[in-house]
Amino acid sequence: MDFRAIGMGLAFAFMWASAFSSARIIVTAAPPLYALSLRFLISGLVAVGVARLIGQSWTLTPRQWKAVVVFGICQNAMYLGLNFVAMQWVEASLAAIIATTMPLIVAGASWALLGERLTATGTIGLFLGFLGVSVITLTRMEGADIGMAVGLCVLGVIALSVATMAMKTANAGKDVLMIVGLQMLVGMAALIPFALIFETWRVEWSGALIAAFWYTVLIPGLAATWVWFRLVQRIGATRGATYHFLTPFFGVAVAALLLGERMGWADVLGVVVITLGIFLVQTSRQRAR
Repeated sequence: MDFRAIGMGLAFAFMWASAFSSARIIVTAAPPLYALSLRFLISGLVAVGVARLIGQSWTLTPRQWKAVVVFGICQNAMYLGLNFVAMQWVEASLAAIIATTMPLIVAGASWALLGERLTATGTIGLFLGFLGVSVITLTRMEGADIGMAVGLCVLGVIALSVATMAMKTANAGKDVLMIVGLQMLVGMAALIPFALIFETWRVEWSGALIAAFWYTVLIPGLAATWVWFRLVQRIGATRGATYHFLTPFFGVAVAALLLGERMGWADVLGVVVITLGIFLVQTSRQRAR
């Protein structure tokens, strides 16, 4: 048993899920796209600087540049940008739950577009996963703003799925930290024009905002992305994505403990069903391969 990979997977799942709660704190006090652009700028410069100090090169192969651009635009600018905007109205736990459909979308798209085999177990898993998300979402649909925010989260997770599928052909090699930093800077460059056009710089400063911002920069922004690249290098994208089945639990638990968000019977039932669905889909894909 690869205990190091298990530890990396658990750490990634927790850091990834906790980002929704810290983001929720940020967007209630600062313009989301400006805040996210600043986060990308700081994270990117730190990562690139450290990468250069330890000898990593920014002379990348065409395949590595593809990973930089695709991840920078799809994961950072689109996925996180849309989620940051949405979390002005939607709870952190709901945003995290919608994001957990990424492995399900990847599996469905791989079956429909790439001809990847989907077993009966995988089909059941897809059904259960989307059923669980539907149960939780429908119990929280209150008002037009929530509906629009949920739509933004859905568009965001589709963009993340595109990035994940594209990553299958990318190889970060030894320059992992450099690639992480550069894709952060690509995300910043893609987002800042929208911030300048649509947002006004108004911030309600507080200790909670500062702590949440720096946590988001250092932990989900740098550490989680670096761990994810390393995990995929170690066990592959399909097996690595299995750890996303823990995100619903971590996302709801952190939001409940940190933000006091509600966790009713529908949430508990939905999280269990989603977790089971993602687990079935991912184990099915591993066996098929």
